Amino acid sequence: MTTAREIMTEGADCINEDESVLDAARKITDLGVGALPICGNDNKLKGMLTDRDIVVKVLGSGKDPANTKVGTLAQGEAVTIGADDEAGEILRTMISHKVRRLPVIDGHQLVGIVAQADVARALPDAQVGELLEALSTD
Repeated sequence: MTTAREIMTEGADCINEDESVLDAARKITDLGVGALPICGNDNKLKGMLTDRDIVVKVLGSGKDPANTKVGTLAQGEAVTIGADDEAGEILRTMISHKVRRLPVIDGHQLVGIVAQADVARALPDAQVGELLEALSTD
């Protein structure tokens, strides 16, 4: 069976929880990605920051992105997948938490990201369809 390690995009860059949302927006732009993992000073994953979070939770709320810390947008425990977890677990986790991106951890170390596009490339159409349907409905 296919594992997260086999389909993930390796080398995910983190944004530190103490950096500004403006710095995060620049990093998202420079990397050409839609989300960044938020890492703490202890180098552990604290959450995910998406481009939508920046627009809705910062700009749309009238907050100053230069003075808003990324860590304030981390909500609860991050939803992750283990590097050696199988595709079925990836699908179940993405569907149950309604997330399009899953940080992949090996122990406590962030090793990559499994995105919806990674799943679409690696898994059979029926499983991809199930994921897309689940993420497209409320």
